Amino acid sequence: MKIIIAGAGEVGSHLAKMLSNEDQDIILVDSNQECLDQLDANYNLMTYNGSPTSFSTLREVGISDTDLFIAVTPYETRNIAACAIASQLGAGKTVARIDNYESLSSKNRKLLDNVGVNYLIYPEHLAAQEIITALEHNWARHWGELAGGQLLLIGVKLHGMTPLTNCQIKNLPIEDHFFHIAAIKRNHETIIPNGNDTLLDGDIVFFVTKEKYADSVRELCGKRSMSIKRVMIMGGTRIAMRFAMESEGKFHIKIIEPDRAVCERLATRLPDCEIEQGDARDVDILKNSNIRQYDAFLALSDSSETNILACLTAKEFGICKTVADVENLQFISQAENLNIGTTINKKLIASSRIFKLLLDADVDNVKSLALADAEVAELTVRKNAKITHHAVKNLRLPYGMTLAAVIQDGKCSLVNGDTRIQNGDGVVVFCLNGTIHKVERWFN
Repeated sequence: MKIIIAGAGEVGSHLAKMLSNEDQDIILVDSNQECLDQLDANYNLMTYNGSPTSFSTLREVGISDTDLFIAVTPYETRNIAACAIASQLGAGKTVARIDNYESLSSKNRKLLDNVGVNYLIYPEHLAAQEIITALEHNWARHWGELAGGQLLLIGVKLHGMTPLTNCQIKNLPIEDHFFHIAAIKRNHETIIPNGNDTLLDGDIVFFVTKEKYADSVRELCGKRSMSIKRVMIMGGTRIAMRFAMESEGKFHIKIIEPDRAVCERLATRLPDCEIEQGDARDVDILKNSNIRQYDAFLALSDSSETNILACLTAKEFGICKTVADVENLQFISQAENLNIGTTINKKLIASSRIFKLLLDADVDNVKSLALADAEVAELTVRKNAKITHHAVKNLRLPYGMTLAAVIQDGKCSLVNGDTRIQNGDGVVVFCLNGTIHKVERWFN
């Protein structure tokens, strides 16, 4: 599959790195040669110095036989123009990163589709939706759907002596097989476990289960769900504004922002929110703002370090649910180990959404980024594939791969050792990042 990515900024570079680990033909286009050189030397991809809105540049990189064109430069108008030109020159599907919610309305969406912009990615909107989900399911670190909504992927951090702590997976204290442990995040390492792995205090454990069993998973992890009504936000950023707009009526929201001009703009755009000028890093300001009366604290400033430290401070005030925007990928593991609550990252969220969009360009390539260094794949079993030769417990699957669920005749069920995979089944697979091409050999 040929994919052209226009824009070697944070989102484009991250996408290029992830896709370069797989069996894809990737070309990264940007006018900044220094950014291209860093990626060209270390990853399996091609780079081209040029403008994504240049007809000659797009023809030079072979746009006419491109399956997917992704425009993720920092400029919405340039991305839309690039997608429109790419579509007219023969690109199969196009994706544009935008920063204007107006573009997502059905009427405007149709206009953009008519000029060749097939899909839109609005990172701040996706991040706001992620935060709302985190507050609604506040006992979990991660909450997402798989297999068209038939399954849930729930990430939970184990604290203290829960029924699961210090248990080997094959000896878990359950009678019914109502979940599958697909991954474990331990310190800076992601583990794709087998039955011999032991769950430890401090692990973030990723469960695959059905919605009706979510409360049972919560009880096993020793968690309780709380009602969140009052939310304090540090930073009047675009994510904060988008969250406040999209959660209107769900929460009482207070935003603390040091810039007076930003406060005035927020007050105009968000008349139902409390806006306070101040620096939320100042403990006295938090005390004067009655932080103890709030159920959740969102650290959404432009600084990852500031957000991490602010969440730690909020925890000291007794805030149960904290969310930090951590845009520096290198800080995510450290942040999770510090127990600051849920972390969000626009690059990972946008990348995950674009992975899902690959389904529309290639039915054999349905990927969703669940972690910074692991992948979820929904793969279709081909006739006489190796995966069908034995029951799962006798397959000798490679390290770093686990089968979570199987979809047979439209019905989804969790995989256990006695499961037999059949021709034509859909299988939800977890694997370490960069190993998906090895996993696919079992299905072809």
